[in-house]
Amino acid sequence: MKQYRVLTLTDHTRHSKENSIYALLSEMLEHPKCLAIDVASRGLKENVGFFEEGNLDTIAVSRINPDFSYTTGGMCFSQDLRFATLSDYDLVFLRLPRPVSDEFLLKLKASLPQTIFVNDPEGIVICGTKAYLLNFPEYCPPMQLCKSSEDVLNFASQYDMVLRPLKEYGGKGLIKIVNGVVNDGMSDYPITTYLATIEPQLTADGYLAMEYMHNVGNGDKRLIVVDGKILAASLRLPAAGSWLCNVALGGISTNAIASQEEEELVAAIYPALKAAGILICGLDTLENANGLRILSEINVLSIGGFPQAQAQTGRLIIKETIDNIFEYADDRSK
Repeated sequence: MKQYRVLTLTDHTRHSKENSIYALLSEMLEHPKCLAIDVASRGLKENVGFFEEGNLDTIAVSRINPDFSYTTGGMCFSQDLRFATLSDYDLVFLRLPRPVSDEFLLKLKASLPQTIFVNDPEGIVICGTKAYLLNFPEYCPPMQLCKSSEDVLNFASQYDMVLRPLKEYGGKGLIKIVNGVVNDGMSDYPITTYLATIEPQLTADGYLAMEYMHNVGNGDKRLIVVDGKILAASLRLPAAGSWLCNVALGGISTNAIASQEEEELVAAIYPALKAAGILICGLDTLENANGLRILSEINVLSIGGFPQAQAQTGRLIIKETIDNIFEYADDRSK
């Protein structure tokens, strides 16, 4: 039986006690295919060269043991530090929150062309931008990649809309435009004022315009998908008077069940994600005017919610996820 030396990349300074990494790695450590797990944090000064300066020769790591758990100081990420090289590992488990640059991800993959990644860095670059949704127009609201103020104004003349920076997360930078008025969840202001502030980023990177779903009050559903299977779903409801469903922005999360159209959606789009090396993803859906769930976002970096989903469903979701990771690794090792 092949066993794997695992390296997990994360940033402990952005963790809370709810972070999925603690349950996932504790379960992984017990798996018979796991030889050992080291973890390296972007939040350590010893790793500035690796994460921030692109020096991938060595990385400061700590060995995971059965006591691995959250502490406010992140002691388990700094105790018994030693320096290792990437070639010491068979599998790299990416649990890095944003911001992560495309340049870092591509250099990481290039330095380890034969190593197994979950998820694949090149796949994250491809699928981790909002513009990737343009590959699945039949499952999404009307949308357009906007590279100029004229593009935004043209889309706004056709639809009530939301506008999204391509690589932000957690609802950051998300705004609604209705009848020429911009709302960021807190205040209103004229569209021309807003466009003047984003013009440099708009022309350099682009924004994704998408029709605003007026049924947003019925919730934004997150589907946790592993190897094409929906393991759990949660419904995030906006706070009273708000249209933003993100929990970090005041939304409330409850347990949910995937609908038939969501099952069909995942079956249709996951093959493209799998081909890009994406094993674990979070798909978000909104309810359209006909009451059907349609795709609004694809998340491929540091998907969370596993312990909460396991507690809500009573199913061994974390064990199933780890089993899938090692099955995926075995397939890639052949």
